Amino acid sequence: MSTHFPFTAVVGQEDLQLALLLNAVAPNIGGVLVRGEKGTAKSTAVRALSALLPEVRVVSGCRFSCDPDSPDPNCPDGPHESGASGPRPARMVELPVGASEDRLVGALDIERALAEGVKAFEPGLLAAAHRGILYVDEVNLLHDHLVDLLLDAAAMGASYVEREGVSVRHAARFLLVGTMNPEEGELRPQLLDRFGLTVEVAASRETDQRVEVVRRRLAYDDDPAGFAAQWAGEEASVRQRVVAARELLPKVRLGDGALRQIAATCAAFEVDGMRADIVMARTATALAAWAGRTDVLAEDVRQAALLALPHRRRRNPFDAPGLDEDKLDQTLEESSESSESSGSSGDDDPDPDGPGGGGGQPSPDAGPQDGDGGAAASEGGESEGAGAGAGEQTPARAAEPFRTRMLSVDGIGEGAAGRRSRARTEHGRTTGARRPQGTLTKLHLAATVQAAAPHQRVRGRSGPGLVLRRDDLRQAVREGRESNLVLFVVDASGSMAARQRMSAVKGAVLSLLLDAYQRRDKVGLVTFRGAAAEVALPPTSSVDAAAARLESLPTGGRTPLAAGLLRAHEVLRVERLRDPSRRPLVVVVTDGRATGGPEPVALAGRAARLFAAEGTASVVVDCESGPVRLGLAGRLAGELGGTAVTLDELRADFIAGLVRDVRGMSRRAA
Repeated sequence: MSTHFPFTAVVGQEDLQLALLLNAVAPNIGGVLVRGEKGTAKSTAVRALSALLPEVRVVSGCRFSCDPDSPDPNCPDGPHESGASGPRPARMVELPVGASEDRLVGALDIERALAEGVKAFEPGLLAAAHRGILYVDEVNLLHDHLVDLLLDAAAMGASYVEREGVSVRHAARFLLVGTMNPEEGELRPQLLDRFGLTVEVAASRETDQRVEVVRRRLAYDDDPAGFAAQWAGEEASVRQRVVAARELLPKVRLGDGALRQIAATCAAFEVDGMRADIVMARTATALAAWAGRTDVLAEDVRQAALLALPHRRRRNPFDAPGLDEDKLDQTLEESSESSESSGSSGDDDPDPDGPGGGGGQPSPDAGPQDGDGGAAASEGGESEGAGAGAGEQTPARAAEPFRTRMLSVDGIGEGAAGRRSRARTEHGRTTGARRPQGTLTKLHLAATVQAAAPHQRVRGRSGPGLVLRRDDLRQAVREGRESNLVLFVVDASGSMAARQRMSAVKGAVLSLLLDAYQRRDKVGLVTFRGAAAEVALPPTSSVDAAAARLESLPTGGRTPLAAGLLRAHEVLRVERLRDPSRRPLVVVVTDGRATGGPEPVALAGRAARLFAAEGTASVVVDCESGPVRLGLAGRLAGELGGTAVTLDELRADFIAGLVRDVRGMSRRAA
């Protein structure tokens, strides 16, 4: 049996440890989302937590870990009579990113259900995690439908499996912990809100602390059992404290003063809905129990806000995480004074330096400065310098993003589930049936009955039941939407900087990035200017990383269009080897000019025809402006085998505006 790194031996992650322990005390807080860079002990701390949880008593032989004192009346292994039971350690169940729906919620034997009327159910990971911990590493990479199932079970305390009118329900109450690296992509805000607490973790920059981390890790690797024995006393102490806090929790009083502070804080930070208020109340109560108190103090409310609110303030992936602690202290102080003046029985004034203070997130950066917000490149043509840095201009600020029109890849793909292009997926509308390849997951009932009906006499059917065999089963073929790889190829040359176009161009690309985030796409960024092209961002699920690279994108120099297209072609070639099922969509943002080097226009045409020959979907966003237009972007789109749209046509409301104009003209003509 492997020995986990001791929880109490983790160095420099006090906020993470506190959030996990609070959920161990009060699982109804709703779990923890741990965000941070790689190598910061996220997984180590989570895996070590299970050793600190008290043992649970279970009904002997029950696959669903029913409590003998209050067994689940709907347990598939029930009903349970009073009888044998025994303790077992709390489990930590890990959900792999590539798990199937059946692996998560369990598998129902459809063949036996239809032919014999028997609910033959094989429990999944949700059943295994009941009364324990369910850990999802890289939760941001988990398919959306699995995250929905997971969070629904966590919220309801039960898992439901529905297959063609046959349903199974079992209890599924667990401590949900997810870890993620934001550089690999964000969870959408609706899912962020379902996690009770969030913690941002980062590696320490203090030399002494980093030395201690390395020292302990090396000691553990040399002798895991011996190292664990050194920390056994600390582990036992924390375990006893968890048990004591659980017993004290029902006695903790949440006064009206603390409730007013919680409500005022959630209102001040404009969080959506009421879940934040409830989670803050539960967290503040757990903090008081953890401290051995029966009254919730202002310091508990402050710490609860630092853990429960930062992730609920993110409206889109470009919002900076974190909480303004000065604003938090001011809000708590004002609400406390209001309570005192109205005669409310009260909590103490907030104490930023008291117990629980300093345990939240660092203050967020102030964001980009407003100095030269409208500054773009100077007017005029391209710089005559041939080098990448020649004629370089100060990076322009992106214009306000807008909702874009739908861009998609033609045909039907088979890529990862998303919201962009048509694809054959596990979820969606049913379009047909086929014989199952492997385990049957989605039964097509009508096709199954149709396949079995002609053979009933031969099979000796005598009663009302259908005589069914495995060869009769048919899998439903479903059509939904897939995510794509959206590769942006952005012209950052001097011609784009002219007439302050770059601000509008960045705003358009930022809008497309927001659209890619909502449709679950991977994104990549290739830029070209001067004498060469570069991959500013390799394909990734992190659209906020792409937005950051876009914000700092400098402009100037000539327009090596061919180099940009060839670099994009190479990026797609490599990505096809890594993920052949994900179809690409190339978005070229340019005015269509090509300068620099011998025969730049001919070279650009040949490079564009490579995409057309491979059938790669492409869109050219025409950034040419002014009364006289050369139409070069449209010509480029033709050679790519794609379509061209102007910056105005890219807006989702452009077509609606045209329709309104046409209708208005018709009425006037009538």
